[in-house]
Amino acid sequence: METIKDKEFGGERPLFASKHLRLEGVTIHAGESALKECEDIEAVKCRFEGKYPFWHVDGFMIKDCLFTPGARAALWYSRNLIMTDTLVEAPKMFREMDNLKLVNVNIPDAQETLWHCRGVELENVSVKNADYLFMHSADIRISNYRQEGNYSFQYCRNVEISDADIQSKDAFWNTDNVTVRNTRLTGEYLGWHSKNLHLINCHISGTQPLCYAEGLVLENCTFDADADLAFEESCVNATVNSTITSVKNPTTGHITAKGYGEIILDENIKAPANCIIDTF
Repeated sequence: METIKDKEFGGERPLFASKHLRLEGVTIHAGESALKECEDIEAVKCRFEGKYPFWHVDGFMIKDCLFTPGARAALWYSRNLIMTDTLVEAPKMFREMDNLKLVNVNIPDAQETLWHCRGVELENVSVKNADYLFMHSADIRISNYRQEGNYSFQYCRNVEISDADIQSKDAFWNTDNVTVRNTRLTGEYLGWHSKNLHLINCHISGTQPLCYAEGLVLENCTFDADADLAFEESCVNATVNSTITSVKNPTTGHITAKGYGEIILDENIKAPANCIIDTF
């Protein structure tokens, strides 16, 4: 493997179509597509300032690097990435990618990040300003995760999340086959129109959670007082180890909680309207 150390590059495609290349302490200045159409690339302690540095890349490792805001849309249409111990200040990262693993990564501007990706693993990752994170992505595994940003995980499928703190309005809309464990979920309208959403040992905050859902399961969860008007038009089986402020018109299933502030079953309830609502 060829090594380039302590060099600076800029302009258009300075390392285009490189293969079996290791970059150490390299700076990529303003320009475009520095490492486009590359294969088997390692980047260690590098700084990326120009746009689109890694497009159409197969097999790359990024360690202890910095992507400045100018390196926007840095990793698209690529596969087989391992990124560790890296600060990503650039927006709109990771699009149309396969098989990527992020470990000890901080993304303070994660807006419109991780779209249309498949085979994603995140461990000890923190994201902020993460509106529209994980749109239309699949086969996702996440642990030790912190998120601030709305409309996340929409249209995702086959997702497993554990030990997380997710602050997100409209999280998990239109998802299929999602399991979340040991997680704090804060935000309005959680999980609307989802299928097979499974929450285990989770704490839920925000108005109107978990409505219009199919195959919804809650195990050993708790609700904040602001989590009202829950389960409207949902097929749900839930055990909730707290009082639920209000439940409104669940369609079918079984809800067991410590208590209820209000149970609303009105003329708008949908058939079969046979959900069992009881207490421990």
